[in-house]
Amino acid sequence: MKSTDFIVARDDLQQCKVIETELPDAAALPNDALLVRVTSFAFTANNITYAVLGDALKYWQLFPAPEGFGNVPVWGFGEVVASRHPDVATGERLFGYFPMATHLVIEAADVGKRWLRDAAAHRQDVAPVYNIYTRVSGDPAFAGRQGDYQALLRPLFMLSFLVDDYLAENEFFGARSVLLSSASSKTAFGLAHLLHTQRQGVKVIGLTSASNVEFVKSLGCYDEVVTYDRVTSLPPDSPVAYVDMAGSSALRETLHRHFGDQMKYSGRVGLTHRSSAPDEPALPGARPAWFFAPDQIRKRAREWGPGGVDARFGAAWSGFAPMLDRWLTVTEGRGREAVKQVYLDTLNGRVAPEQGHILSL
Repeated sequence: MKSTDFIVARDDLQQCKVIETELPDAAALPNDALLVRVTSFAFTANNITYAVLGDALKYWQLFPAPEGFGNVPVWGFGEVVASRHPDVATGERLFGYFPMATHLVIEAADVGKRWLRDAAAHRQDVAPVYNIYTRVSGDPAFAGRQGDYQALLRPLFMLSFLVDDYLAENEFFGARSVLLSSASSKTAFGLAHLLHTQRQGVKVIGLTSASNVEFVKSLGCYDEVVTYDRVTSLPPDSPVAYVDMAGSSALRETLHRHFGDQMKYSGRVGLTHRSSAPDEPALPGARPAWFFAPDQIRKRAREWGPGGVDARFGAAWSGFAPMLDRWLTVTEGRGREAVKQVYLDTLNGRVAPEQGHILSL
């Protein structure tokens, strides 16, 4: 039995190919191991960020590939096709972090009623959240189109949720407006939704390309939409917080120089534009810094206690999910060529913002 893997060149993400590797027989699996068939996964611009930061944030460690290549992590669903763990049945459905592949072997540990953990040694040097698999058999929230939304947006909305929480916890660093670059991206409009519905008195401004203006306006969660070529038309004398989904050094410098000391917070979250310079000059205003979601999760888990993060996130998701039927069109793609096409289209910015791709090999 073979596994099919879609891999990319780590030093040139435009180069990609499919390989096949041998899978162990069920009888040859070690104790507590699961052989999981990857049934479907979402692919968004966020996955490109995983690839760009693959070395820096150790994403390439999760699913080993041949020398010089990497397997881009994706969020999706798998079915247990063989189990050596007494508490995990064949046929069970899991939701979590998978490779772009047809199969994954999981070393099941900490198996509980709702989730289990992959204890494979090569996966332990990353944020723990990436090793958790939710047991979703029979759960209607993870079935059908709702399941597609979970794969496409739940991990991104968790990031939106944590950024919103961080900003509110810090009283928006004194800012009266929040600027979101790449405003059409799924993480950005999830954050805009939370700010718009929960944070009174804070203006939400979306920065986007001219081609995406109408889509961003249609979302109804931005108070103002501004194209990139007009960002200097914004009043420079009002304190702002900048949440950067785009990762454009030029845009960041323009905004910092325009707002100067009124730039109260500058958080780097995404790399949808993939145009960050390796050496950026010192800029006026708040120093740009990466927002690392696992740090905020750990902090809130300590402060909110067992189940606190899940309960608050679940409440936020329940207010967000009903909007998705209006905001998104889900497209399914199967097979090697479909996966390659969506990967390259996403890498090169050719996916319309209202599209959500669910794939399988």
